[in-house]
Amino acid sequence: MLKDDFQTVLASYRKFLGNIGDKLSPLRLESHVESLKDWSQTGDLSAVRMWFEEQQSKCTMTITDIRLEDCNGWTIDPDTGWFKHSSGEFFYVQGIRVGVSSSREVENGWDQPIITQAGYNGGLLGIIRKNIDDVPHYLIQAKAEPGNPDKVQISPCLQATFSNLKQAHGGRKPKLSEFFESPAANGANILFDQWMSEDGGRLHLKRNKGMLAQIADVKELDLDESFRWISLFQIKQLISENSWINPHVRGIISHL
Repeated sequence: MLKDDFQTVLASYRKFLGNIGDKLSPLRLESHVESLKDWSQTGDLSAVRMWFEEQQSKCTMTITDIRLEDCNGWTIDPDTGWFKHSSGEFFYVQGIRVGVSSSREVENGWDQPIITQAGYNGGLLGIIRKNIDDVPHYLIQAKAEPGNPDKVQISPCLQATFSNLKQAHGGRKPKLSEFFESPAANGANILFDQWMSEDGGRLHLKRNKGMLAQIADVKELDLDESFRWISLFQIKQLISENSWINPHVRGIISHL
């Protein structure tokens, strides 16, 4: 069975590295073997493709271009001139003036609008990892965002701003957030926890916290069909599809 193949290859690789005196962290060692082929116990790559295309076809989100002044709950602050949300949360659009830019294309500087996250720390981006039949799998979500080229992208199972985590929008608490906000209390072991940079040409001083949390093999989660457990090999293969894997997934798995 695949699970026996994975554990056998993993043990053999561990022994080989030990014999040549090379030391890798257990997580890095596993990820090498995970990347060799598709060990998935939840469906092959074609099944993942069918699932994702179905999620895209089911998306009912509509996006309409409107004037800035027609955005409900948003207004221009009379003191700063910045475009803000009435709660003071989420983000705002401000202006900046860039100078002494001899290393750039515009040597004398420029002015531009830029998006600033309230508090500068954007959000929490988390993927849950779990062994299924002794094979590591990663929980992702087919998530719709209004700015996505095809609306739905394969995203971390938790992708939420800190404003959302505080429920500043008045809605519900983001699903699965407890595994990243209070991991020990919810039986999760954090494997990766780092602040990750964002696009500094469009986003002002913004960073996001990327996390990878391991849960017990026997832990069952209440998930809807937008979530799916997939293998690391599958994630890497799907990067070759146009706009399928979002940048936050790429950022979190890049350390593996």
